[in-house]
Amino acid sequence: MILERVILLSKQTQQKENNGLDKVFGNLSTNYFFRVLLILLGLFVHIFTWAIYLVTSNKKEYEQILRKRIKSIKKSSTYTELLERYQQQYKNKQKYFQRQFSEKEMEREATKLANEKVWKTAVEQLESENITEKGYTTFFRECLKKRWFIVVSLIPGIFMYAFLWVYPRPMIRYIAERLVLTFFVIISVTIFVFTILYFSPSDPAANILGEAATQEQRMAFNHQYGLDQPYLAQLWDTVEGILTFDLGASYTGNEDVIDSIANKFPITLIIAFWSLLMSIAIAIPIGIISAAKRNTFWDYSFMFIALIGLSIPSFWQGLIFILNFSIRWNILPATYSPSHWFSIIMPVVVLGTGLTASVARMTRSSILEVVSEDYIVTAKAKGLLPQRVFMNHALRNAMIPIITIVGLQFGGMLGGAAVTEKVFNISGLGSYIVDRQFIPDIPSVLGGVVYIAIIISLVNLIVDILYAFLDPRIRSEMKKT
Repeated sequence: MILERVILLSKQTQQKENNGLDKVFGNLSTNYFFRVLLILLGLFVHIFTWAIYLVTSNKKEYEQILRKRIKSIKKSSTYTELLERYQQQYKNKQKYFQRQFSEKEMEREATKLANEKVWKTAVEQLESENITEKGYTTFFRECLKKRWFIVVSLIPGIFMYAFLWVYPRPMIRYIAERLVLTFFVIISVTIFVFTILYFSPSDPAANILGEAATQEQRMAFNHQYGLDQPYLAQLWDTVEGILTFDLGASYTGNEDVIDSIANKFPITLIIAFWSLLMSIAIAIPIGIISAAKRNTFWDYSFMFIALIGLSIPSFWQGLIFILNFSIRWNILPATYSPSHWFSIIMPVVVLGTGLTASVARMTRSSILEVVSEDYIVTAKAKGLLPQRVFMNHALRNAMIPIITIVGLQFGGMLGGAAVTEKVFNISGLGSYIVDRQFIPDIPSVLGGVVYIAIIISLVNLIVDILYAFLDPRIRSEMKKT
């Protein structure tokens, strides 16, 4: 028992050493790309340590020892034997190819090969005596083993240390890669949307000030909001505003864009979130029942209802709900009111109908595809209970495409919530973007689109993480990289 604990403790200690910063730095430094990346991430730290390395390096001492060892080998009979062997090798080669023999060329080539062999022999002898030249990578790895060095250089090298800590941890690295990808997606969305709005034929000054505005008034308006600047200058200001969460004021009402979006975005997110929960709670059981009772009355009925849900336009469904539940039966409010939580029921149902139908059909088709796989047949042949086979094997593997469609549809709900918001008079982000698009109010539209892009990217990140938990193949692939 004690021996087992000692072995386990030694393995844990060895694993911690293998995952140390010095070990990770040494492994990554063998790759040119990672070596350059580590230098850039910790540039100020490397400048300091490089200066210390040049002062304390044993390079000169090593070179002196190496030269002495080479001289001693050349004075021995070994060097003479090498010269004679390479000269004879040269003669045999010239004789075989029937070439003209040259004494000077023979001596030059034999001396060159013998010197190379002597240098290799001297280096190998010094290595066997533990006398090696300490390169900068080795020197820096020794510095990383010292805790005081990491503490002193933590602030200037925070990005490098964060990278060294994240890289050997597959799941954290997986999440970090997705976060970095999310950052570039947000920047790309910003550039794309701004470019479309910039080259749009609409004139914000003319739309806001009206046709009666003079040319001087329009020029003053454009100068106030920076619309008279070149494309690249406006694009840079926009990207900088996105990164610093400062998009300035809107063209209409002179409202702070970030504050306006922060006030309107929560209701859109709440409606989309409850619609998502509703669709998952209803669609997955329906899909499971349809797959379990394939080609029966229940299967045909549920899939027919799902097809109707996919076919109904959301604005028409919203109007029908208002006509019946609000006007005719007076059960639910016709418009949304923050103080009346029952007013959110109809928007949630209307927005989640399409997602519910999509998830139900995807659940059914995914389960039917999985239950015909060989490993399901093998599980049944082993005598496992049908419920256990279905829950532990079929449903878990079938959830991967279901999660995919849920993530994609959730992003579509955020972007397509404008129609539902207009029908139920909800002052959300979707209707806000639509209203400002016709001006076009570039800061407002950009802010709204970027907020939606951030949420969609985070949802995709969650979907990718769920992939890793559900599919062991993804986890094994993560550990290989």
